[in-house]
Amino acid sequence: MTAQGVDDAVQEKREREPVAERRLHPITPLRRAWAPVAVIIGWAVHDPDQAQRQLTRLTTTTLLIALAVIVPAAALYGFLTWWFTHFAVTDSELRIRTGLLFRRTAHIRLERIQAIDVTQPLLARVAGVAKLRLDVVGTDKKDELAFLGEREARALRAELLARAAGFAPETAHEVGEAPARELMRTPPRDLALSLVLTGATWVTLVGAAVVPTLLWLATHSVWTVLATALPLLGAAGASSVGRFVTEYDWTVGESPDGLRIDHGLLDRTHETVPPGRVQTVRIVEPLLWRRRGWVRVELDVAGSSNSVLVPVAPREVAEAVVARVLPGVTVPPLSELSRPPRRAGRCVPVWWRGHGLAVTDAVFASRQGLLRRSLALVPHAKVQSVRLTQGPWKRLWRLADVHVDTGANKTVTARLRDAQEAAELLGAQAERSRTGRKGARPDRWMV
Repeated sequence: MTAQGVDDAVQEKREREPVAERRLHPITPLRRAWAPVAVIIGWAVHDPDQAQRQLTRLTTTTLLIALAVIVPAAALYGFLTWWFTHFAVTDSELRIRTGLLFRRTAHIRLERIQAIDVTQPLLARVAGVAKLRLDVVGTDKKDELAFLGEREARALRAELLARAAGFAPETAHEVGEAPARELMRTPPRDLALSLVLTGATWVTLVGAAVVPTLLWLATHSVWTVLATALPLLGAAGASSVGRFVTEYDWTVGESPDGLRIDHGLLDRTHETVPPGRVQTVRIVEPLLWRRRGWVRVELDVAGSSNSVLVPVAPREVAEAVVARVLPGVTVPPLSELSRPPRRAGRCVPVWWRGHGLAVTDAVFASRQGLLRRSLALVPHAKVQSVRLTQGPWKRLWRLADVHVDTGANKTVTARLRDAQEAAELLGAQAERSRTGRKGARPDRWMV
């Protein structure tokens, strides 16, 4: 028998062998027991008048009997959903079996796993458990395992990544988590100051102060003022306090399986930027940050929800991190970005000066914005299609827009270019994309 035949026989034998299934952490039923209670709360919030009328009709004895039924029923529901949830790791896939009445089995091919995030909400951190969330190529919704013991979650993540990288099942347990080298860390003081210097925070705060005041002068209705002020205050809190809590202690590290991002004050999250899956990098520079030389780096990752790489950092630090996520790419300086022709001011007065374009051997770089600058970098290998658009007014002034579509269903546009330049850019970019894909790095782990 040939060596290939022996390998096939061994593989076939492994697939026939029963796979040991595992359960989630025993604390999981407490989390799932809240589902029936949440349904009741949702009904009460949806129709508060009806809920209040029903409660006034109930006697103390009836309430006690209802609690005596609901609490055990919720506990039983949580226990049964936990009991009927199993997962197993085979040589080629991760299987997750769920469902109390209707059974569902998810077969996740290991080679299609592109990121595994470990998240720990506040109560989970107290209990010493964690949640695994899996980004899989071709799916919009993340599969998850919630909850596992913190050590078990990290060990399972390392095992899945090792198997996805091609390590043999016998050695995947021994590989462990790949070491990481810290690239940057955002100080809490810088993060807080950057939020203070963000225009959106002040716009929502001013709106929360001015709009309710005007409504009070016009209506003298407390309920109208509250109905307007509370959402505005909530938006202001989400854009400032919420971001501070989420992006607190933001750390970016480099490892063989990609860039690792750790962040969070209350809920701690450990994310991974998959290698080769980054489609677009945007360097954002708000107006009030320029004096300090700060920028924000955002991402478009195919099939992943990861959208922030660096919340705030000096430009040179941010560009060093960008060089790690896009190897061989140098961020073009502002002096190398070509502006649209002056006649573009006939189409977009004043703001046409905020647009710019640079095409290097590695990336298509387009800038937009005058007050809030945003420079988008698209590697040529990630360009899926190139389009040229030209409306009647732009045609009159011999202008056109060039759109570059990426694999993350996003578009980067070079606006207000000279029509002849745009036509030449269209053909040249299509050729760069073809040659770029030939030399692109593989998307697999640890390659």
